[in-house]
Amino acid sequence: MILSLEGWTKSYGEKRLFTDVNLAVSEGDKIGIVGVNGTGKSTFLKTIAGVLPADEGTIHRMRGLEVEYLEQEKELSPENTVLMEALRGTSPLMEALRSYEMAMAEGNEENIVRFSSRIDALDGWQLESRAKMILTRLGFQDFRKQVGTLSGGERKRLALAAALIRPVDLLLLDEPTNHLDSDTIVWLEEYLRQQKCALLMVTHDRYFLDHTADRILELDKGKTYTYTGNYSSFLEQKAARIEREEAGERKRQNFLRRELSWIRRGAQARSTKQRARIERYEAVKAEKVDLARPTVEIGLAGSRLGRTVIELENVSASAGSRQVVRDFTYTVRRKDRLAILGPSGAGKSTLLNVFSGRLEPDKGSVTIGQTVKIGYLTQDTAEMDTRMRSVDYIQETARHVTLADGTRLSAVQLMERFLFPEDLQWAPISKLSGGEKRRLFLLRILMESPNVLLLDEPTNDLDLETMQALEGFIDDFAGAIIFVSHDRYFVDRLADRVLVPEADGKWVVYTGGWSEQQARIEESIEAAKEEGSRTEKIPVPEEQKQEVKPSSPKKKLTFKEQKEYAEIEDVIASKEAELKGVEVQMTLVAADDYAELAELTREQTRLSEELDALIERWTYLESVAEQGN
Repeated sequence: MILSLEGWTKSYGEKRLFTDVNLAVSEGDKIGIVGVNGTGKSTFLKTIAGVLPADEGTIHRMRGLEVEYLEQEKELSPENTVLMEALRGTSPLMEALRSYEMAMAEGNEENIVRFSSRIDALDGWQLESRAKMILTRLGFQDFRKQVGTLSGGERKRLALAAALIRPVDLLLLDEPTNHLDSDTIVWLEEYLRQQKCALLMVTHDRYFLDHTADRILELDKGKTYTYTGNYSSFLEQKAARIEREEAGERKRQNFLRRELSWIRRGAQARSTKQRARIERYEAVKAEKVDLARPTVEIGLAGSRLGRTVIELENVSASAGSRQVVRDFTYTVRRKDRLAILGPSGAGKSTLLNVFSGRLEPDKGSVTIGQTVKIGYLTQDTAEMDTRMRSVDYIQETARHVTLADGTRLSAVQLMERFLFPEDLQWAPISKLSGGEKRRLFLLRILMESPNVLLLDEPTNDLDLETMQALEGFIDDFAGAIIFVSHDRYFVDRLADRVLVPEADGKWVVYTGGWSEQQARIEESIEAAKEEGSRTEKIPVPEEQKQEVKPSSPKKKLTFKEQKEYAEIEDVIASKEAELKGVEVQMTLVAADDYAELAELTREQTRLSEELDALIERWTYLESVAEQGN
């Protein structure tokens, strides 16, 4: 056992977040923490990390316990490079690696030699390779890029990389899948499963919990419940627990009715037995039993939608100087459930902005129907005035709203349905948790009675109950919905078509959800392997063999090639680091673990081929650059 909690208790103001938590954590445990927004999941992690104190209880840590904590809003040093920030830490090795990277950036040869020798003495090059491998898998190529120039999503991914690099005993992760694309989440699942360290994580990603967690800790109305198994097992066990609690409450109510009837018939506390019976009745009656289940009720009505929804014709659009959409045509149907998939930087949010009319395309036309009323849930809640009270923020849109069944509710009543109790309704937005702010933002958008919904990462920071309610709302929503989401379960649950990027800004529509798209990708890979295998076996007749003559070299690099030439050395360094990381992993795998060795060997071969191609490309670009000078 590396850590244990006894009687762990914490309040926020007058609200008791969790009470009398007893928890034992052993090496290799993978524990998912779930609960409604505002129940204290992030606070629970902060108390274990030592960022916040608990009000009551004791914590026992293994001597020398190494802990790494990823919080949702991690402060980074803007003047650092990506690699220097990833190697943050106070150990002699981390300091030596950081100093070495700084010397490299400055070109200080004396310090390069000095800190290189220190890293050699600490046997630290493996950690640098690990850092570069993790950064590469999280989408970073330029390790010397300044942190201050990164986007919000890149900063989140960098903070995650920094948390994963250093070997520790206990890893605490708060919403690690936010700002990751689906492929990277799959990699992260596999990476975490292979780690020997214990893991406590807060996440809304149901597939991620299913594939990673072996225990679930639920925070529910100040109490905690522990379940063995993954998320699917948790759902079954929780349903059984609720059934037991409800059966127990029915028995309690039956007991109270019987005893009350006996007392009303004139029972007197004359004998010891009668007094004990009355005392037992009073004790059971005084028990506080709260079986109310917090459920988000949406049920809002949308406005009428005409025949024309949104039409894109031969649209091209750019993100900065890079064209991410080229010659795209699509007609939105009235009941569309379209998910936009793709890796980070593919242009998903750009495409959503084109659909909304917020972004003027570089070319092509966007037609939005006259009856269309768009509700757009963006990723950024920064536009919320956090000084406003929550209820005022909602009443800015409407003081009353009509539900789908015709019921008319005030803003206050609707907020109660969205799990905002009176104290939160009148509190400033700044006092809300990240998930509560997101839920408030969603409520305001839905109150506008849209008939077309555009959702950019709608599940970010939402608790599982709100996500399930949103899914139910989408099931019944009469209009069109176009959404970007890294949540694979959410996409599988709702999408009937997916929009995926291909080469050169081309986008293609396929039927189905995330799982169907993954199956298509895997089939394509297998087909390509088979085709390659067949091609290798077909002998080429001598008369068809021709000497391949190199094309005449260009005399000057194009603008695109100049940019490629400026960046390719960092790409090569990244690829070398990734290859070295795989080779290090191969030395750590047990000799009889043939499956793992075979997988690593295939990865080594792939990376070697990619590295050879990059070096060949660099050689060509350098020769052209020299000719142009």
